Amino acid sequence: MDIQTDHRYAINLNVRGIQPSATLRINELSNQLRSEGRDIVKLGLGQSPFPVPERVVAALREHAHEKDYLPVKGLKALREAIAGYINRRERMHCNWEDVLIGPGSKELLFMLQLAYYGDLLIPRPSWVSYAPQARIIGRSVHWLPTHAENNWQLTAEELDIICRDDPSRPRILILNYPSNPTGCTYTDDQLLAIANVARKYKLILLSDEIYGEVNFEGKHKSIARYYPEGTIISTGLSKWAGAGGWRLGTFIFPPELRPLQNAMAIIASETYTATSAPIQHAAIAAFTGGADLDEYLKQSRRILKVVGEYLHRRLSAMGAVVQKPEGAFYLFPDFSAFREALARRDIKTSQALCQSLLADTGVAILPASDFGFVPDHLAARLAFVDFDGAEALQLAGNDYAAQELDDDFVNHACPRLVKAMDRMEQWLAAL
Repeated sequence: MDIQTDHRYAINLNVRGIQPSATLRINELSNQLRSEGRDIVKLGLGQSPFPVPERVVAALREHAHEKDYLPVKGLKALREAIAGYINRRERMHCNWEDVLIGPGSKELLFMLQLAYYGDLLIPRPSWVSYAPQARIIGRSVHWLPTHAENNWQLTAEELDIICRDDPSRPRILILNYPSNPTGCTYTDDQLLAIANVARKYKLILLSDEIYGEVNFEGKHKSIARYYPEGTIISTGLSKWAGAGGWRLGTFIFPPELRPLQNAMAIIASETYTATSAPIQHAAIAAFTGGADLDEYLKQSRRILKVVGEYLHRRLSAMGAVVQKPEGAFYLFPDFSAFREALARRDIKTSQALCQSLLADTGVAILPASDFGFVPDHLAARLAFVDFDGAEALQLAGNDYAAQELDDDFVNHACPRLVKAMDRMEQWLAAL
């Protein structure tokens, strides 16, 4: 039998050639190498190191018996809690009916592209799954240029240039901040300028704010304040509440986009039906907030800020060019200064760089080519998450409660991250 012509192998052309998600792939490889006895520092998958807040875990226990199918758009009480959360955080006036719940914001993004027939505009660099999702669905992707000198952030001018050639073309612009992979965020003036261009061309603007609560200064602001009629806010529990594996995400729509929300709900009804009932009930506690969650976020931000700044200093001292993170748990160092030395070892792409680093040092990071760059752009994404988040929270909230976190804290709370920097420094110095 010729496997090429057998109908069972007639895979959709849009899927052929696409690799599994880079972040999940590096995580599985890291776990496999660890199981074989290798000492791997896992800086590939961006999974929050912090535990799910206890009150949220208790709510899950309390509702573990919930087994009914819930409404497709989500549990009303949860949608009300999320609307209240957005209104408190952003001083907006959204209604519970504006909220759509899904099994992770990743699934909601996929449904958005399926429901809305438009091109996808993505600033480069971007999270690894935006473009592959568009390719699977069959949408056109347009990469928007950004520059290291501007912290890899989209400018209103660059957006206008892309849109002006065909001003009436339907498009979805994805804005993710604080950014995965750079950790950088936008100023109010930058958001306002981008919002004005988005309004000019009637773009659907998906504001991916999954890392909003881990803005180091706690001052995240949504672009929906400046372009409310066209912005969908995306968030969830994975990054600020440590609940990535729970798989709960949410989109908050403006009333003007209710037809799009309804279209996505139709797709949901014919695919996943509804998000897990116990998870939805438990999520109410997270989005309702309270003094305990405020303290949890305060300490999380303190820890991530000091760790990000420590790694930024270490990488800069090694000779990498890297922007100081302002939120999330990522750095995007550029190793172009080592291009000649790397080439002598036949390392000419970011993928080869990361493969060699992993083989030689056990430090797992992801190549820039996974984030939209050409193969020979010698940069990589580093997720500074390989530490015990529960121990770090305990230390920050007790021994260090009344003092600034410093390098001594990083050495105590995050020894594997220090080990990663030591190994990378030695590896680069030996090139």
